Amino acid sequence: MERLTSQQHALRAVRVWDLPTRMFHWALVFCVLGSFVSAKIGGNALVWHMRFGYVVFSLLAFRLLWGFVGGRWSRFASFLYGPATLLRYLRGQGRSDEHLDVGHSPLGSGSVFALLLFLAAQVGSGLFADDEIATTGPLNKFVSTTTGLTLTTYHKTGGQWALILLVLLHVVAIVVYRVRQRKDLVGPMISGDKMLPAGVPSSHDTRGTRALAVVLLTACAAVVACLVTLGA
Repeated sequence: MERLTSQQHALRAVRVWDLPTRMFHWALVFCVLGSFVSAKIGGNALVWHMRFGYVVFSLLAFRLLWGFVGGRWSRFASFLYGPATLLRYLRGQGRSDEHLDVGHSPLGSGSVFALLLFLAAQVGSGLFADDEIATTGPLNKFVSTTTGLTLTTYHKTGGQWALILLVLLHVVAIVVYRVRQRKDLVGPMISGDKMLPAGVPSSHDTRGTRALAVVLLTACAAVVACLVTLGA
C-alpha cells in the first residue's frame, strides 16, 4: 500500500496535447462525419459535402505544418518510429526514457499516419471528381475525363471504404485500451493532460503557440480557398 501511494504521488498532470492539436482533432472528427452523412444524403446536401471537404483540406494542411512547430508530443519527430523501436514496444522492452506511451505509441502512430494519408487522398480525389450528374470538383477541368472518372471511382469506393475501416479500427483501439489496459485516450484529447511521472516533458501550450496556430490555420484556409477557386 505504501509503495502504491508513493507511486501515485509521483504522478502529475502533464500537458501532452496542446489546444491547437485538440481543436484540430475534434474539428476533423466533426467534418469527416459531416462529409460522410452529407454524401449519403446526396442531392442539395452535396454542397455541404464539398464544404466539409474544403475544411478537412485546410485542417490537414495545418496539421502538416503543426507537425513541425507544434507542441512536443504533436510533432512528427515524437511519433515517427523506426522498425526496431516498434519491435521493442511490441515485446514490452521499451526504454523508460523513450516515453513511448505518452503521445502516440508506435502502434498508434501508424494509425495516425494512415488516417492522415488516406484523408489527404480522399480530399485530393474529391477536388478532381465528377459524378456526371450535378457535382463536379473545383479542379476537375484541369484533368482529362478519364482521369476525373478514375478519381471519382476511387473517391466513392476504395478511398471511402479505406477511411471507414481506419476509423473503425481507431475506435476499436480506443475501446481496447480503455477496457483491457485501463487507459483513457479520449479524456486527454479533451483536457490535454495525462497523469504521468514527473520526469516526462510537457508540450508548450501558451498564448503564443495558440496565436501561431491561428495564423497557420488562417493561412492554410486562404491557400485552400485560392485553390478551389482556380476552376471557377
